[in-house]
Amino acid sequence: MARARLLGGLLFLACVTVLVAADADTVFYDSFESSWEGRWVVSESSEYLGKWKHEKSEGHEDYGLLVSEKARKYGIAVDLPKQVDFKDGTVVLQYDLRLQSGLECGGAYLKYLLPQEAGWTPSKFDNSAPYSIMFGPDKCGSTNKVHFIFRHKSPKTGEYVEHHLKSPPSPVGDKLSHVYTAVIYSNNTVKILVDGEEQKTADLLSNDFDPAVIPSKTIPDPEDKKPEDWDERAKISDPSATKPDDWDESAPREIEDLEAVKPEGWLDDEPDEVDDPEATKPEDWDDEEDGEWEAPQVPNPKCEEAPGCGEWVRPTKKNPAYKGKWSAPLIDNPAYKGIWKPQEIPNPDYFELEKPNLESIAAIGIEIWTMQDGILFDNILVTHDEEEAKQYREKTWKVKFDAEKAKAVEEEEKEKEDTPGPLDSFKEKIFELLYQIPELSFLAAYKDKLIEILDEAEKHQNLTIGGLFGVIAITLVIFYSLLCGGKKKAKDTAAIAKKEDTVTADDPTDASQATETSSEIAQEGESQGAQKRKSRRET
Repeated sequence: MARARLLGGLLFLACVTVLVAADADTVFYDSFESSWEGRWVVSESSEYLGKWKHEKSEGHEDYGLLVSEKARKYGIAVDLPKQVDFKDGTVVLQYDLRLQSGLECGGAYLKYLLPQEAGWTPSKFDNSAPYSIMFGPDKCGSTNKVHFIFRHKSPKTGEYVEHHLKSPPSPVGDKLSHVYTAVIYSNNTVKILVDGEEQKTADLLSNDFDPAVIPSKTIPDPEDKKPEDWDERAKISDPSATKPDDWDESAPREIEDLEAVKPEGWLDDEPDEVDDPEATKPEDWDDEEDGEWEAPQVPNPKCEEAPGCGEWVRPTKKNPAYKGKWSAPLIDNPAYKGIWKPQEIPNPDYFELEKPNLESIAAIGIEIWTMQDGILFDNILVTHDEEEAKQYREKTWKVKFDAEKAKAVEEEEKEKEDTPGPLDSFKEKIFELLYQIPELSFLAAYKDKLIEILDEAEKHQNLTIGGLFGVIAITLVIFYSLLCGGKKKAKDTAAIAKKEDTVTADDPTDASQATETSSEIAQEGESQGAQKRKSRRET
């Protein structure tokens, strides 16, 4: 039923996304419902050997762009229908990502590339292709973040600098589908969302990025040198101090403890180790080639019982007269000038901006190296409408995520059911002991009946307690009857057992019926014992 609902939802979503994609604010959208070949171009560079595939997401019919091999570099790019200029207003970058094999070391981000006139081609796409923004998860070693990096051209030097978002959010580490969104506003703000929830907001021109776009107004003078007489020592040795006459630098740190006495029972003549009496020379030992064989050493067993063995040596203690090497005390340095640093001069590369010069984007590229396969990219979107991006999330990603989460919860619950708990192990041990009771000789006539009760109790949870009490009650009553009333013939006890109804899995019985069955057997045994006792008293 869940699978049918999922398929219906995906068919509905396919229709909706076609309609939404026609919106004027949508610059680019690829749902990968049809093969990507013919739209995307795989890099022909020699390093990029990873194979891209058009595959279904695990567990449902939704297709995506799949990283199919481990430990490979991947490169692929697609041109946008038109260039996107960040000066035109809000720009939303969004895509779905599913790490079907997890992510231990590798990237899963997108690069939003400059026009090809900047010096790159899709067939030769590699890490040198100039991009404006890089966005998405990256994990390896201590790195575990959702990157947001933008390249900015200095209006003073003309050089490009990469500016990294500080304290970015962490990617979701499970194997479900998740959606990553970056919204760049015209007020210089960028907002990062994961699964539609805001995780980070930053100012493109502030210290939220490293390095900051706007450089500092001053810089250390590269030609400034520290004067030779500049003293950076805050403390110096007191030049007027002298070593006291009674200061003995030769006194040792520790001396022999003259008050120590050898413990009573110390074995002076016994070594700490002796030859292993159980060791024997190997048969293939050759004295001429291997040398004279010696038994391995083992701790002397006599020393284990005594306070010690071998020559007793007096222990040492700290020397109260020890002072160590004398040094003059420290005093404030009258010539101290502080830690030297070069003087600040105006920064020749300084500039001011009201808005960052974000380069226009004309293509999207995926250029990654990863140790994991199973990375699935889907629903890649570029739009000017934040509300439209939200609709895509609700009608594409949310459908997949809910179905995947429900399936994951179902599998987790099933796994818990299949995994025996501490109570199950305890129950198993109890039944192992109970199955030994019918083997007792004085219960031979009741053996089949007792085993039958135990079998039913073990198979059905609602009969377990009744079965346990029933078997224990039968055993105690019969044992008591035998002690007080003598032994009864086997054929009579067998007849009693046959009177009882067998509890089966098909009977609508509960634990109380199992207890009643055992009680009837016990009552018959007790009644017969009472009759015998009465007979003996009358005689």
